[in-house]
Amino acid sequence: MLGMRSSSARRSRDEAEKPFWISYADLMTALMILFLVVMSVALLAVTKTVTEREQVEQAHREDIEKMFARFEQVAGEERFAGISIDRSRSVIDFGSRAQFPFARSTLTIEQEKLLRDFVPAILKITDDDLGRRVLKEIVVDGFTDRTGTYLANLDLSLQRSQRVLCALFATPTPSETPMTLDELKQVRGLFVVGGYSFNAAKDTDEKSRRVEMRLQFLGVNEMRKPTEVLEPGNFGTCALGR
Repeated sequence: MLGMRSSSARRSRDEAEKPFWISYADLMTALMILFLVVMSVALLAVTKTVTEREQVEQAHREDIEKMFARFEQVAGEERFAGISIDRSRSVIDFGSRAQFPFARSTLTIEQEKLLRDFVPAILKITDDDLGRRVLKEIVVDGFTDRTGTYLANLDLSLQRSQRVLCALFATPTPSETPMTLDELKQVRGLFVVGGYSFNAAKDTDEKSRRVEMRLQFLGVNEMRKPTEVLEPGNFGTCALGR
């Protein structure tokens, strides 16, 4: 009787404990499933965010390529023969058509006329939604040959880049179509100058004495700074003289 009572009591105790362990196991299983669901949702959200960002970046790169194609189309016109677009450096290369005399920053009349003809053509392709979405500014970079000191050439390179801007705002010859006030305001807001001394000299001194226009593009979701705060038509006169 005692043995039967002991066995019966132990069996009752085991049966009483089973619901607790079954419930605990179910709870842990449910928590694990919940954890996996939460992690899956979080991973999906992160993946979606990364994918969306990549899509935006890809669209931005494609817009830049479209902008390059526009510049190449303009540079390919017969009147601009010798001008090319270097996509790898984001540069408008004028070749021999924008080279300078030794130790000077002067341009010929023909070179100035070329600039006053070329710049309005590129302004037309930048003054729309695509242009404003990707193009930040155009840097006019002046360069020198290796002759002379670093600081002297740095000053000369800056004068050469400044000379380009002076040519754009100079009084055109009678045979030219003058740039409009709106075009001149676009130049003032979009163009900046830079100088490289002889840091980027080419294989000959003649080729080194040049200017280039470097295209600076906006980053993804970056906006071009507004220029409305500038005084309208207050362009001044060139400080370099002739």
